[in-house]
Amino acid sequence: MPLTLIISEGVIPQDSAADTMSRLTAAFLELHGLAGNQAMTPNVIGHIQLVAEGHSYSGLEPARIAIVEWKVPSFAFAERNVQTAYVARATEIIHQASGRTHPKEQIWVNVVHAVDGAWGIAGKAYTNAELADAASHA
Repeated sequence: MPLTLIISEGVIPQDSAADTMSRLTAAFLELHGLAGNQAMTPNVIGHIQLVAEGHSYSGLEPARIAIVEWKVPSFAFAERNVQTAYVARATEIIHQASGRTHPKEQIWVNVVHAVDGAWGIAGKAYTNAELADAASHA
């Protein structure tokens, strides 16, 4: 399940990027009851996409932004309490990583649900049910 942190250069220090990704991922796993899950933890992956100064926008103007974006199966983020808790936590994680200088109003979180059956892991296409089954037996 890929996490992409899309972030303007200078929002968080480079030396805090790995910790920020780790905290965002840990919050996802914890809120879904998957912390330490042997099947899911190694398949929660991510990357940081740095946007050059002047190449990110908000309100039609150049702006420093941070976007936490997940691509997940439809059973993830299905419950409203998980959605609200994760958005609040992720926003706070980015805000803290910025030294509390980046405004929360310039931090967005979104989730994209993938097509059922299109989860490719190690060359095998998994359905949502197969992923859930693997997670429940790990």
